[in-house]
Formats: sequence, structure tokens, C-alpha cells
Amino acid sequence: MVRLLDVCKVYENGTPALKGINLQIDDGEFVFLVGSSASGKSTLVKTLTSEVKMTSGRGIINGFNLNKIKDKDIPKLRRTIGIVFQDFRLIEKKSVYENVAFAMRAVGAPPRAIKKRVMYVLRLVGLDHKAACLPKQLSGGEQQRVAVARALVNNPRMIIADEPTGNLDPKMSMDIMRLLEQINALGTTILVVTHERELVNAFSKRVVAIGEGRIISDKTGGYYQDEIV
Repeated sequence: MVRLLDVCKVYENGTPALKGINLQIDDGEFVFLVGSSASGKSTLVKTLTSEVKMTSGRGIINGFNLNKIKDKDIPKLRRTIGIVFQDFRLIEKKSVYENVAFAMRAVGAPPRAIKKRVMYVLRLVGLDHKAACLPKQLSGGEQQRVAVARALVNNPRMIIADEPTGNLDPKMSMDIMRLLEQINALGTTILVVTHERELVNAFSKRVVAIGEGRIISDKTGGYYQDEIV
């Protein structure tokens, strides 16, 4: 669950990045966050993960109060959120299995639980048959599926996919979006950050558009206004 009320962020150099953001995302929703470069998308995502502290306003995500969270509790917050990046960020010398298992080892999961969960999420993303492969042996779409599996493996309440299709061709992009739909159907909240108009319009989802640090549109069913592109 995300609740942001009148959230503002002004960087130390005086640049205003967020200007009174009000946003609510309920558990189990699938939401696109769209906007052009420098619209405030990245700052908003960093605010949700507590990488960036808001200048003013109030925020709650997955039960954590962003105004009062202590440094020691930030890792606990981030364990409730899985992140998928545009550039995959896989460990090249580790197998598909080890890339996904690494996320569970980082939080101290026992070996038996790791094996069971990793193979489950690899089956979910359709890559259990490539568990022993290295990233360089996979296509771009397959590498992004590994990244989705890694984000999912610790059973987060929410996945934030930050430009997840930026390095993929249209067919692979659609495959990744359908995978995220499947994960959403299992109960995980999905927030996809993108500027790809055609991809958003291919899905009938809630679309939150941000421009110059403000939410300028929030509706279901694609986005069309020129100022959002």
C-alpha cells in the first residue's frame, strides 16, 4: 500500500523535483507511472524506497512511515519491495539460479528454503530449464525474466519495474509486461515506470502521469496527451 500526501522534494542545489504529490496505490493494483525525462518519475521512485528523503509532506508504504523511518529499518522496508531495472544488473559470473538465490542469501534464508523458492520463481518466469546458464547465454528478454525472478524471490508485497523494457524489442517488451500481469494476478502490487506510450496503451491499466514534478493525470486505459510524452 502506498499513501503519499502533498509530498515535495527540493534538492540541495535548489532544484524542485516533486511539487505536492498526492498518490494512493492499494494492495494488488497494477499501475503505470508515466512521464518524460526530468518529469519527477525517478525521484518519486527513490522516495518510495527511502533512497531520497522528502522535503515536506507525508508518506506511508507497506506499513512504513517514510517521515519517521530510522536508517536501521530502511532495509526492512526495501525487503517489501522488489526492484526490476532497465539494465538487468545480473552478476555475469553467476548462473541464473545463483543470481536469484543471491537475493535470498542476502536476507539470511536457509538453504532448503532457497532451493525451493528459487526453483518456484524460475518456473513462474519460464526459465527453470535454464537455471544453470550464465546471463551471457540468455537473450535480453530472458535476462530481464531473471531480473523479475530475483525481484520476486523474497516474496515482496510490491514490485517496482523501472523502465523494464527499455533495452528490449517490442515482442520481448510485451512478454515482460504479460509476465508482470501474471505476477499481479497472484496478488503482488505492480508499479511500472515507463515513457513508452505504445506499451502502456496496449494494456487497460491505471495510468498515473507526472510532469514537472506534479501528477497531471490519473486514469484507467492508456495515456494520450502530448504533454505527457
